Amino acid sequence: MSESQGFEGTTQRLPVIEKETGPDPLDQSASADGGTSHAFKAVGDYDPPRPVDDKGRGDGRFWSARRVPAAITALVLALGAGFFLYDIASVRAGRPPMYWRRELAHQLAERPLDDIWVLVGAGVAAVLGLWLLVLAATPGLRSVLPMRRTHPDVRAGLHRDLAALVLRDRAVEVSGVQSVRVRVRRRRADVRAVSHFRELDEVRADLDTTLADAIRGLGLSRPPSLSVHVRRLGRKG
Repeated sequence: MSESQGFEGTTQRLPVIEKETGPDPLDQSASADGGTSHAFKAVGDYDPPRPVDDKGRGDGRFWSARRVPAAITALVLALGAGFFLYDIASVRAGRPPMYWRRELAHQLAERPLDDIWVLVGAGVAAVLGLWLLVLAATPGLRSVLPMRRTHPDVRAGLHRDLAALVLRDRAVEVSGVQSVRVRVRRRRADVRAVSHFRELDEVRADLDTTLADAIRGLGLSRPPSLSVHVRRLGRKG
C-alpha cells in the first residue's frame, strides 16, 4: 500500500494533445485571417512584399556596359597614341619622322577642303563621333524589361524571351489552341495562335483573359499591351 502511494506521488499527469477539427490547414495558411496565419505572425510577421511604386515611375531601362564599343575605341586610341608617341620620340632622338606622318601632313596641307577624300574622311569621323554619343546617351539593354521594385535598393529585370516563353506556356493551356507564337516587345506583346477546334471568337476571348492575367503576374513596371490574333489552318486537299 505504501509502495503504491509512493509511486503515485512521483507520477505526473501528461498533457493531452487534442486534434483540432476545422478547415484544411492548407486553406487556412492561404487565408490572411485563418488560425495558422497567427502562427506565422508569431514566428516572424510574414507579409508578402509590396511594390514600392505601383505605377513604375523612375524604372527605366537598364544601362548597358558597352564593353565592345568601349574596347574598340580604347584600342584605336591606344594604337594611334602609341604611333604618335613613338614618332615624336624618334624625332627627338635625331631620326627623321615616319613616312606616314610626313605624307599625312603633306596631304592635309595641299588638299582643298572640298576634296572628295577630305569630305569622306570628315563624314566617317562625324558618323563615328555621333555613334559614340548615341551609345553614351542611351541606356541600351532593350531585351531586358524592368520589373516593379519591392525594395528601394533592389532592381530586377526580365528578359523578353523568358517573358514570351511564360506567355506561350499559358496560351497553350487554353482549350482549342494548337500552336502559339509569342513575341514580346517593349510596348506590346504579339500573340499569334492557331486553333483546331472551338469558335475563334471564344478562343480569342479566353486567350485575352488568360494572357492579360499572365502579363500582370510578370510583375513588370510597364506591362506591354496585348495583341492577340487567332486563325484556323485550312483543310488539306
